[in-house]
Amino acid sequence: MAITHRTVELSTGLRMHVAEAGPSGAPVVLLLHGFPQTWYTWRHQMPALAEAGYRAVAPDMRGYGDSDVPEGGPEQYTVLHVVGDMVALVDALGEKQVFVAAHDWGACIAWSLCQFRPDRVRALVALSSPRRARAPVDGFRALFGDEYYICRFQEPGAIEAEFARLGTELVLRKFLSYRTPGLLFIPKSGWGSPDDEVPLPSWVTEEDIMYYTSQFDKTGFTGALNYYRALNKTWELTSPWTGAQIQVPAKFIVGDLDLTYNSPGIQDFIHKGGFKKFVPLLDDVVVMKDVGHFINEEKPKEVSDHIVSFIKKFN
Repeated sequence: MAITHRTVELSTGLRMHVAEAGPSGAPVVLLLHGFPQTWYTWRHQMPALAEAGYRAVAPDMRGYGDSDVPEGGPEQYTVLHVVGDMVALVDALGEKQVFVAAHDWGACIAWSLCQFRPDRVRALVALSSPRRARAPVDGFRALFGDEYYICRFQEPGAIEAEFARLGTELVLRKFLSYRTPGLLFIPKSGWGSPDDEVPLPSWVTEEDIMYYTSQFDKTGFTGALNYYRALNKTWELTSPWTGAQIQVPAKFIVGDLDLTYNSPGIQDFIHKGGFKKFVPLLDDVVVMKDVGHFINEEKPKEVSDHIVSFIKKFN
């Protein structure tokens, strides 16, 4: 099934690039990517969903790829802004409700979409990032220090300069090949040398890395990094939802080598009731063995099958 591309003018004022596959009029599955990726991370799931009778719609999120990159600073990248884009996209597609599958930052946005507008989501499959309690950046800094990657991403210009020193392709190779089951740190002394040789994982081709590199060469990383820089503002703005439950049916899938799954306390949170307390309609938790963070690219068929089998329950 062919993947087509178009630009959608959203009511939020953002021009959003979307990739689509599947029959018009079929139930829509909205596919939300994370960092540092684009719609392209869903290239394997889109044909599978189309073949199963769904219309797969994968946008480049605000600040990424061929979508607009707002230049108003991090305050243009709060979760509320990005969820607003998703609601506007669902409207532009002419849909009342959609299924959502989402990874990493996309999953964070998807959980909030379910929180703020449960009327627009039929069911969610979240990859890698569970719903967690709200937290400011200082909490990460106190626990993990200034070289923890989220903390390193905070100062405008600093990490961009480090990425420029290394080169876009090498930066992406470092992220995509990261399989250490633990926290990611980016030393202030430097994240290696521009001459480092980082082999691609088996599931990333040279064509794949060239596509991602071309996208970030065009946009830079600032838009993507602004999601992290907006964390404190998001924390302030979402205070009314402190402790609120998400009332949307959900399935969660994670790799056992995922850095998120191996963050302190997360496995107990996921498996001992904390996660279910936030998401009472959590239907299933799947932990895939010997799989890292970029789960939908590393295990495309398995993830596609999980998505289809879950959303079929709601047809």
